[in-house]
Amino acid sequence: MRPEVGAALHRCGACGGYEYGGAPGCVRCQELADGIVEAEWQRFWHVGEWAGESEAEVARLVVAEPDQHDWRVVDAAMDRLTCGDCANRLGSGPMGCATCDRAHGFRYAAVEIDRPGVPLGNEHAIRVNVSVVRRPQMTSANELLARRLLLPALLMGFLPTAAEAHRMSALIKNGAAAGRIVDLIDDWLRDCHS
Repeated sequence: MRPEVGAALHRCGACGGYEYGGAPGCVRCQELADGIVEAEWQRFWHVGEWAGESEAEVARLVVAEPDQHDWRVVDAAMDRLTCGDCANRLGSGPMGCATCDRAHGFRYAAVEIDRPGVPLGNEHAIRVNVSVVRRPQMTSANELLARRLLLPALLMGFLPTAAEAHRMSALIKNGAAAGRIVDLIDDWLRDCHS
């Protein structure tokens, strides 16, 4: 389950970082990140209108109309389908798998609704960061590092300003050492809590 807006950051007992932020390398943090998606699917699936339908069939229906569903439902639906080309979860295959690349692009048509009490765009930021930690093979090591370190604070309701996001993006794109990225994000996290 995702944390409530304004909740305190908690350390992961497995990796020592903030919960959610150790994914994909920390199994517990990965389970937490996957749980964000899975919990929403379970709520959606148990609504009752799907009686008699197979879960895979419902997943196909959801993927066919991503703009009609919450992003977590769309991502969970894709988890339940297998790519006919690479045999991975749909949208999670290797770079260059045309079917997965197309499905991954369509996932961003899904509905994103900010929770009450968060800055506009917080849900989109969560969604992008969750997508990155769930598909780490599709991004650079520096971007994965930044996305996973930011995820815990985003889940609590924080969002970098445009200037802060540009500064982080510039470090990532310019190939900054991982330590510089960690320091910048640690400074931002401290500012969030002061």
